[in-house]
Parts: sequence; structure tokens; C-alpha cells
Amino acid sequence: MYLLFEESGKFFAGRVLTETESSAQLELDSGKRVKVKAASILLRFEKPAPAQLLASAQLISQDIELELAWEFCPEDEFGFADLAREYFSTKANQPATLEQQAGTLLRLFEAPHYFRRAGKGRFRKASADILAQALAAIEKKRQIALQVEQWVMDLSEGQCPQAVRDQLYKILFKPDKNAPEYKAVVEASRATHLGPLELLIKAGAIDSPYQFHWKRFLLENFPKGTGFARMDAPPIREDLPLSTVHAFSIDDSATTEIDDALSVQGLGTGRIQIGIHIAAPALAILPGSPIDVAARQRLSTVYMPGYKITMLPEHVVQSYTLREGCDCPAVSLYIELDERTLEIVSSETRIERVHIRANLRHDQLDAIVTTQWLEDPAFEHQIEPQVLQQQREQLSFLFRLARHLKAGRELVRGKPESFNRPDYNFKLLENQGTEPQGTETVQISIRQRGAPLDLIVSEAMILANSTWGNWLAEHGVPGIYRSQASLLPGVKVRMGTKALPHAGIGVRSYAWSSSPLRRYTDLVNQWQIIACARHGKTAALVAPFKPKDADLFSIISSFDAAYAAYNGYQGAMERFWTLKYLQQNAITEINATVFKENMVRADELPLVLVVAGAQGLARGVRLRVRLGSIDEVSLDVTGTVLVRLDASTVTDNTAPNGDADDDEVDDGGAAGPIAIAVDMNDADAAVSAVASDDSVS
Repeated sequence: MYLLFEESGKFFAGRVLTETESSAQLELDSGKRVKVKAASILLRFEKPAPAQLLASAQLISQDIELELAWEFCPEDEFGFADLAREYFSTKANQPATLEQQAGTLLRLFEAPHYFRRAGKGRFRKASADILAQALAAIEKKRQIALQVEQWVMDLSEGQCPQAVRDQLYKILFKPDKNAPEYKAVVEASRATHLGPLELLIKAGAIDSPYQFHWKRFLLENFPKGTGFARMDAPPIREDLPLSTVHAFSIDDSATTEIDDALSVQGLGTGRIQIGIHIAAPALAILPGSPIDVAARQRLSTVYMPGYKITMLPEHVVQSYTLREGCDCPAVSLYIELDERTLEIVSSETRIERVHIRANLRHDQLDAIVTTQWLEDPAFEHQIEPQVLQQQREQLSFLFRLARHLKAGRELVRGKPESFNRPDYNFKLLENQGTEPQGTETVQISIRQRGAPLDLIVSEAMILANSTWGNWLAEHGVPGIYRSQASLLPGVKVRMGTKALPHAGIGVRSYAWSSSPLRRYTDLVNQWQIIACARHGKTAALVAPFKPKDADLFSIISSFDAAYAAYNGYQGAMERFWTLKYLQQNAITEINATVFKENMVRADELPLVLVVAGAQGLARGVRLRVRLGSIDEVSLDVTGTVLVRLDASTVTDNTAPNGDADDDEVDDGGAAGPIAIAVDMNDADAAVSAVASDDSVS
């Protein structure tokens, strides 16, 4: 005796060993023994053998016309044997053969769009409406399969279908595994044994490498676009007192978000008052307001050569920026110190309006404001702007103070800060602040770290951020801090809500507060600082964020992720334009210095690359390197050692662990090549891109 049964959607047949009312013990053709419940048994037969029956049933099932079977099957529930009799028998009440019954069972089971299952071996015909919808869906699926097949052929032959081109960035970076365009790329990659990116490049899907990087960044970070919803800049309604000081800012010419300005009073009196004035959007922008929601979504301004995406709408920025010739709302930190010893005597925070006398631009003035110009009153340049002459005495004192503050921090650090690598400025000649196209002519210029104006600003901001960080802690008001436990290898800079030491900078605590127009953490800290300035010791009761505030931790987590993504993109775009610079100027050889196994840093460009022939060379060895092919999509360039220039070792003074965190002291080195790969053994795999950078960030 043999039994045919169904288990987990599959049909089996086997010889009966034992049987009870509730179950049977069977032996399959493979020799495996199974226990089958009585409810799962569909047919009993003596012959033919199980394998022969299933083979014959499979052949018969393919000849059954589903549409015909559906037409004359009963309206009520029926069994497969009933339909087999109606379909195959030529005489009334004549049963169908065993093979025909089994074939009907298989055919009914595989056609759920025609026949709904109503139990073991039982079915009910689908309604005409449902059947029509099901058949339409099946036909659509068939057409899509044919389309995918055609796309695979096109891609394999080096042609990119428009539908695939339109979905390019989703396919590579945020794929929908059910999308036909994605399936076509996966199948074509398997057929051609090419990675998806290489396949699409060969098929001409990427018209512009620059747009490839740009649209990928937008997809990952700004999927809804970079525009803002319509919103007005709220006014500062309180009547702020006007300070007696006249302040000046120091920024790059392209800077529109002027966050900070400086002032000096009391020169020659023995007691000097330094003013550090920070733009005060927190006086108008309230937590939870539409502008705050927009800023919190972005968390920071995104910078790249020739363009930027601001954290706040431009008209909002211009409402609070420290514009030349205006009386601007500001949160001011006044530091009183001894003119001779430069010892800090006291500090005070005020909320006020400050007159901005000048917006100085360091890229225009670095060549004039030199150490000699600052230290020797008799030294003069042939061309010296009048506004600079008015600030000369103040700048000279601020430079003296900056060097004093830097020396004090270096004592705490236990080692000097020395930046031998320059910063690089990128200028796109045909670009006028609009979105670059990737074809512009690029100029790369050097700005040496530690230039006087740079040092003045950086030390003033470190002083403000550390002073306000300590002040918040004294009032029991939480803030967002940057901290580093030590300079030991592997000890990274962390963000948190506690005022902990920052060993890398050499201060007791450090809270970003000097850039509220372009960094959300600074806006948050400014709300907290204003609460302290207005309420003193009771500030903790009224500050927007309370101790252990979950919202504050959420901001820190989101900011860390966004800031890393934005910095990574900035580094990638600086590398892109560096490679463009090589091409535009037909540079095929460079001088470089070994800084890691097989890796060198160009001496006069922000470029890091792997070179063949540098194995075993010591750090600091200088080489002449021949450049090879440049890939603007992966941002890679090859190199080969031509000749060793010297055998000396130079010190590469970077910040500890490659992680100097002050925005005024960060590294301009460009990121390394981007590696893009898809594991074709995993249909769900997406393209991953990792920018490697040895430089400080």
C-alpha cells in the first residue's frame, strides 16, 4: 500500500509501514522514514510505484487548461478528485485514473489565482473579478521580467537604459531589491563579471563624476533637497544695551556667516579688557520653533570647494550675522587681564548690541599682517588699508596674547603644538557661489597654519569656549562639551554633557559656543549661556535643557553622525578638485614625503596616495613620484617612485591621534580614495564608500 500526502506545500508518496486512525508510518523512495498525520493523506494506491505516479502526474498536470477547468468546476467547494472526474471522464460518474487525479491535484495547487485552497485536497474557484486582477498582475510581472531581460542585454553590451540611469544613485547606494532596475544591474553584473559601478561606468551611466559624488551625498543626507520651507527670521524683541566697544571680525572672504568678532579696550592703562563677541541667534530663535526644527535637521553648515549648504536660510543668517557698520546683537565675553603679565583677572558675560567697525578678511591681509608688522611699530607696508591701520595696535596686543595663551595650553598638554603642514584654499574660477558643475578651473593656494591672524582668532575662540564651558558647569547648567582624557594613542575626542578636560587642546573643559550660525551644538550652548547670563545661580531651573536631558543626548548623537558625514564629503570634494588640478595643469610628477607604509603625502598639494616602490622606506623620506591614471569616480590616483630625493626624516606634527578638534585648528588635508564595492553574492548588498584620511579632522 502506498500513500500520497502533502507536507509544507510539497507532495510526497511512500510505502506504508504501519498505520493507525490518526497517522501512518511511511518509507519514502530515498529510504527515509516519516510519520504522516491522517489529515495530510490525499491518495491511497497499490500501484504504480510512488516515483512513477508523481512523474506521470507532473506530465498530466501541464496539459490541464486552467481557464477551461475554472469554467466548469463547481461553484461550491470541491475536491481534486471531483474536478478530475469532470475534466477527464467521457462518461458520467466514471472516475478519473489515479494519475489523472494526482495530476489535477498538482495543477490546482500551483494555480492559486484560479483556485483558492479550502483544506487538504479541497478547493474553491476564485471569483471572476479576483481572477481578472490576478491574471493582470501575472501578465505585468511577465512583462517586467522581459524588460529586465532586455535591460540586462543592454547593460552587458555597454548601453545604459534610461530607466536605469534615472535610478542610478538609488541602485548604488539605497537599493530596493524588488525594483526591476536594481535586478537588471545585479544580473548584468553577474553575467559580465563586473562590479555594478564598473558596469555602469562602462555603460555610460555616469556623465559627470562630480555630479555622481554630489547626488550621492544629497541622496544620503538631503533626500528632500537642500531648500528651506518659507520662514521669516524672528526679530530680537528685547531692547539690548549698546556696548561702548567697536569690534572687528576676521574671516575668509567667502564667509557670510560671521559668528565672532573681537575688541580691545584699555591699551596703555595697565588693565586690558578683551571682548569676544558672538552673534546671538539664540535671542530670537526659540527651541521648537520652525527655524530651530530646520537647523536641528541639518545640524551644521556643509562646506566644499566653491559652494556650501548653510544650516540656516541665508536671509536668517543675514539677520543675525555680525555685519560691518552695524550694531549687532551679541553674547559678549569680556576678559580683564594685566597688561604686563597677561594674567587673567576676571571675566564677565553680557547680552548686548555691539558696533562692528570692520569685517577683516585674512586671505586678503595675511601677507600684510605678519609677525614683523605686528611686533615692530615702525615697520610699514607700501599698501596698507586704512581700516587695518586703525586696528594695528589692537591686533598687535591680541597677537601677543594669543602666543601667551598658546604657550600656557602647551604647558598643560605637555608638548608643543606645531603645525608644519599648511592649509589649502580652493578657488573655482568660473564659479560665483552657484552649485559647481565639476568642470570649473580650480586654483589651489597655501595658507600656512599658525599665521598671525589665524592664531589670533583660534586662541580667542578657544578662550571663549573653555571659559563658557567652565561657567556653565559652575552654574550646574548642562552643555555640549568636547573632551579628551589624555594624549595616549587611541584616546579619542568625545562629545558629552559633562565638563571634562580636553587634553588635546590643554583646557579644563571645552564647549563649542563660538559658531551658532553654522553649528547646532553652538546654538544649543548659546541658549544655556544666555540662561546663565540672565538668571545666575538659578539658571539651571530655567535653561532650555536640564541635567540628564534625553533631548540633549539625542542632539549629540545626531550631530556626531552628521558632522562626520559632512566632513567626509568636504574631504572627498577637496580630493576631487585636487585631482582636477593635476589634470588641468598636466602635472605628471610630484615631490612627496613618506608618512606610512607605501603611502606618501604630496609636499605642495593636499594629496595622499599609495605609491609602488615605497616599501620599507622610513617615515619622512622624500621622493619624486610619477603619477599614473586618475579615477574621478573612486577618487583614486596611482603613483610610482622615480627617485629618492633624500634620506632624512622630518617630523610630521599632527594633533594627538590625528584628532585635533577645534574648528579653528583643523587640517585641510584631502581625503584618500573612495572604495566602492558590492557583494554580488548578496542581492541586498548596497554600495559602500569609505573615505580614508590620515590628516587631522
